[in-house]
Amino acid sequence: MNKRKEKGKSHSKRPVRNTPPRWVPFGPEEIKALIVELSKKGYGPSMIGIILRDQFGVPLVKPIVGKKLVKIMEEQGVAPPIPEDLFHLMKRAVRVRAHLAEHPKDKHSARGLMEIESKIRRLVKYYKRVGKLPPDWKYDPERARLLVQQYSALFESGA
Repeated sequence: MNKRKEKGKSHSKRPVRNTPPRWVPFGPEEIKALIVELSKKGYGPSMIGIILRDQFGVPLVKPIVGKKLVKIMEEQGVAPPIPEDLFHLMKRAVRVRAHLAEHPKDKHSARGLMEIESKIRRLVKYYKRVGKLPPDWKYDPERARLLVQQYSALFESGA
């Protein structure tokens, strides 16, 4: 029985080979420059990957450059201050918390908030272990609200 929520197996797949395709018009240095340029325009890592794929014809960065997109951003000093997936979870938690302030009896949303914050705590534990977050970093709803306000322009669809 299919345990996933989606039905069927039909979806796009990533390229299998690790070598860069011959038809990609850019070299490694040009792609690095594009990544830095797009990052300075205010795009987050996911959006940069989508733009490179859709507008510049770069299927994946790693086979061409030899490094992942976020690693390149870190080396160039334009990486986001907190990981993108953690930021988006915190953003969701802030939105649900604001909803619960208006609708305190919404038990389904309260349960959803618990699940989101649980995911955040698990992710924080992982990022502390791998060194992406400082060891004393803790999730706090008020601090998350401030971080979301501060960095929301950085992770949005761009300037």
